[in-house]
Amino acid sequence: MLATINEADGWQSLPLAGAEVRYAASWLDGDEADALFERLQHEIPWERHRLYMFGREVDSPRLSCWIGDPGTAYTYSRSRFEPNPWTASLLPLRERVQTFCGAHFNSVLANLYRDGQDSMGWHSDDEPELGPHPVIASLSLGAERRFRLRRKARHDERVTPLGLPLAHGSLLCMAGDTQRHYQHDLPRVAGVLGARINLTFRFIHARP
Repeated sequence: MLATINEADGWQSLPLAGAEVRYAASWLDGDEADALFERLQHEIPWERHRLYMFGREVDSPRLSCWIGDPGTAYTYSRSRFEPNPWTASLLPLRERVQTFCGAHFNSVLANLYRDGQDSMGWHSDDEPELGPHPVIASLSLGAERRFRLRRKARHDERVTPLGLPLAHGSLLCMAGDTQRHYQHDLPRVAGVLGARINLTFRFIHARP
């Protein structure tokens, strides 16, 4: 199933019951998105994270870098990531994303999908450090890829995902109970040769 989107106040809202998901298809114009994509490929110290999946440690199917303010360590899939410092391009970008989304962010997970074979499986961004109602702002640069969301369900229940092509320079914001009720993924796709950078801005809460 593909998303049917209704435009309102500069955002387009996705029709997902129990979720708050908004999309701005042309948040950056083409020239600015091109320039930022080129800078970030070289600015960010990309690495291959190790994750625990299906009871064993495996290489993440993409390159990544955790970036943030001091004290924003993040634990995902039983691995703890200490933040790298903000780059020259990401600091002013964070301010713009915060203003547009009406939220505060102290960290960003940068992901590099080298081609259509790089992917990410079904998951929710619901780690304790993110709090009960996290706001996740996701900026896409480079090759267009299909992002999917599906409502969490029982193992015996069949759920049809909602798909949305994330355009070069687009911004997606997930808030409210989205992570509580939904999962999302970025599946492999044949024929995509270009790279994609995805920046997911978030706020890490200090743990007691």
